Amino acid sequence: MRCIRDVLLQDAALLQTALGLQTDGARIEVQVLLQRVLQVGRAYLFAHPEYVLSSAQADEYRALLQRRLVGEPVAYLFGDREFFGLNLSVTPATLIPRPDTELLVELALARISEFTLAHAGKETPRILDMGTGSGAIALAVAHERADAEVWACDASVAALAVARANAQRLGIVNVRFVESDWFAALGGQRFHLIVSNPPYIAADDPHLAQGDVRFEPLSALASGADGLDDIRAIITQAAAHLEPGGSLMLEHGYDQAERVRGLLQAAGFTAVFSARDLAEIERCSGGQLVGT
Repeated sequence: MRCIRDVLLQDAALLQTALGLQTDGARIEVQVLLQRVLQVGRAYLFAHPEYVLSSAQADEYRALLQRRLVGEPVAYLFGDREFFGLNLSVTPATLIPRPDTELLVELALARISEFTLAHAGKETPRILDMGTGSGAIALAVAHERADAEVWACDASVAALAVARANAQRLGIVNVRFVESDWFAALGGQRFHLIVSNPPYIAADDPHLAQGDVRFEPLSALASGADGLDDIRAIITQAAAHLEPGGSLMLEHGYDQAERVRGLLQAAGFTAVFSARDLAEIERCSGGQLVGT
């Protein structure tokens, strides 16, 4: 059996070679695996370098390491990922929630606050999250705004099952889940705000064959020759499902903001904008529908 020090030294080198990680990044990944198996904090690893893993711990750790060595994302290894302060279950049926998408939640919450203020709290804000996946956006919004009525749709039955289970485990009750290929099953429902993190990668983008995304559902990543097919579909159909004055907000690729703003303007949206993430990348764009 190996001690913590030996595991950190030996296996970090393996991950560095297999995944092309930097030395520090590889060590951090090994630390994360050890923390999960041993159920300890990072400080414990440094305070107890001579601790020898038990046979059961070594087996569990080895199984996780082998999966990581072939590139399987840590979120799928553990089956969970934190997003906006919520611990969400994730599976290969869902996209892995990423910190970048928290910007969309922040924008949505700001818009809901504006709506509530404008209506003096007398009208319930109705929000639709399209392509909900694990439920990350919908659940984050619903958790922060218990007064809101949130709908979450996805074409994937498997993804919706994960989202529903997350809602139940977290005790979030103000979300309604609907199996729908974008707006197809929503009938005449209208909302004050529609948000979405849709697929936006070009189908032939080489990054789809690299890193974590190799293991994520392609249907949640790629969208036509330029990556904008689903964004076009959402923008062109959104007006029929927005209340007058309602807003649409979308996450998109790092180089797509100008084109998404153009699509929004062409569809009749006003107050069109793009918002930058912490890396100063225009990550989300949106606009408001005026009139009926």
